[in-house]
Amino acid sequence: MRRELRAVHALVHRDLLRLASQRTHTALMLIQPVLYLFILGGGLAALIPDARLGVDYRTYLFPGILMMTIQSPAIVVGIRLITDRQSGYLRELLMAPVRRSTLLLGSCAGGTAVATVQGAVLLSLVGTVGLPYDPILLVLLLAGMVLASFTLTALSLALAVSLARAEMFQMLLGLVMMPLLFLSGGFFPLESLPGWARASAAFNPLAHGVDLLRRVVALREPDGAAVAGITWFGHQPPLLLEAAGLLTIGVVALLWAAHRFGRPE
Repeated sequence: MRRELRAVHALVHRDLLRLASQRTHTALMLIQPVLYLFILGGGLAALIPDARLGVDYRTYLFPGILMMTIQSPAIVVGIRLITDRQSGYLRELLMAPVRRSTLLLGSCAGGTAVATVQGAVLLSLVGTVGLPYDPILLVLLLAGMVLASFTLTALSLALAVSLARAEMFQMLLGLVMMPLLFLSGGFFPLESLPGWARASAAFNPLAHGVDLLRRVVALREPDGAAVAGITWFGHQPPLLLEAAGLLTIGVVALLWAAHRFGRPE
């Protein structure tokens, strides 16, 4: 067990070292969500009345921006797995005296840590969108980002172990990720979308992540009430049940990826 934990720690440490050494790359990845928050958010805030959402549009948009921030590093984990396989680095890594599933768990933990760190940087802007620097609110948002980062990273790995080429992985994600993000309720209320889009949100992990973060904000700021989010069979699920559902998606995806990854090539 100690050997397995040391392997996981080494992989997480490797990803954090890469994050620290690629400061320019990290800064560029954070520019897009910041621009969305202040340019898109500022422009639409003048068009969408506060009475429609219950809060200023930038406050409403903030959970969606957090989700956008953590999804990019989570996706990179899947791309890196494929490129490591193509370059031969993965073959050398598999020579370590640990289980294959441990190596996959380490990659997932490293991706989760990197995504959470990048999302935590955006938390420093919470005061600019009309939310207080409440320690409890920040901790709850951070916990929600950890959960969402884990689920997205696990789903990325589940897709990566089934594909042999990074180009195919990127093409598939390019086709589905942006639509999933726009249909998540991160930018516009789900009740404003067509009926089929509202129904599909229940199966969209990004929508559950956004809804979880937005409900955390509403939990600490009841006057800034969030608009109606995801419903299960016509009813909004309890917050903890929704979090458990998101965790279950991540665990199932990781177990399936570990099963596929454990098969000898």
